[in-house]
Amino acid sequence: MALQRLPREKATAFLLDYRVEPVFRVKPGESFVIECEDALQGGIRTPDRLPTPEFMPGFKAIPAEENPVGGPVYIEGVEKGDTLVVDIEKIIVDSQGVTCWTNHSGGIFGPGTLWPELEPPYSHIIKHLPGPSGTTRDGKGVLNQFQNDFRKVTWDLAPFIGTFAVAPEREIEASIVGQGPYGGNMDVRDLKEGTKIYLPVYHDGGLLFCGDVHASQGDTEIYGFADECRAEVTFSCDVIKDKTIPNPRLEKADTIVTLCSYRPLDEAIRRAIFDLMDWMITDYGMNPKEAYIHISTNPDFRVNVYQMTPVGRINFTVGAEIPKKYL
Repeated sequence: MALQRLPREKATAFLLDYRVEPVFRVKPGESFVIECEDALQGGIRTPDRLPTPEFMPGFKAIPAEENPVGGPVYIEGVEKGDTLVVDIEKIIVDSQGVTCWTNHSGGIFGPGTLWPELEPPYSHIIKHLPGPSGTTRDGKGVLNQFQNDFRKVTWDLAPFIGTFAVAPEREIEASIVGQGPYGGNMDVRDLKEGTKIYLPVYHDGGLLFCGDVHASQGDTEIYGFADECRAEVTFSCDVIKDKTIPNPRLEKADTIVTLCSYRPLDEAIRRAIFDLMDWMITDYGMNPKEAYIHISTNPDFRVNVYQMTPVGRINFTVGAEIPKKYL
């Protein structure tokens, strides 16, 4: 039987809104596909198109109508107070992506930088080459395929989902700036193939949204855009009944990660660590003293700063991570 699929032209929501009619319903364990548009609505596909109102008209709105997402998807049997479990089965990115910065959004530098070429708006197309699988799931990114003012540089693509959320409990959040316990525009590089995502559920059906796929990104997405691209993402979902978690959690092949989106950064880190300790103690039966010692002495414990862009009112997103072998 063919998978249910949301086509790109219908994956155009800008609000994480529980009042919107679901795009379709799926059963637990049923795979489905969302075809995602890039965060710039496909407006910059060549290097001559800059991130200006001419090509990004959605930036005139407040909050900006950029970063479109597909959804909501209704998962049958999921109820308020449950935990939604989502498996990312496959991410196939487009043959190209784009990175750019707008006027005076030069990340850590800002106006008055020592490098004036970072001041005006700029766009750069990144070519995506297929990998051993024959697809871009494991391909290469080429920095200078279309513009020759750079050295020839390639890197391994590492596709992931930038915006991933369930509908918030009461608020209606914009897809570009909404972040919280429900997920949102977190730009977590570990939201990739093979990761299992745990999300708190505020409405029956879960009401899942997805978009803003990146073919690759460094830590923090410092000037607000990574390798933004179109993509086709395949998921399946399950549910843990009557279990509530405070923030999104990730289960990777060898580690577990707790996420927190908040400001200031040190408070986001504190909350993520507290939630990781709670997970270790409550679900894995670890002694609280041992859990506490791990986070200060274990060299394999990590704090990942996934999102620290200066753009708008976006929160910092951090993850506290520990390998499963210690649990």
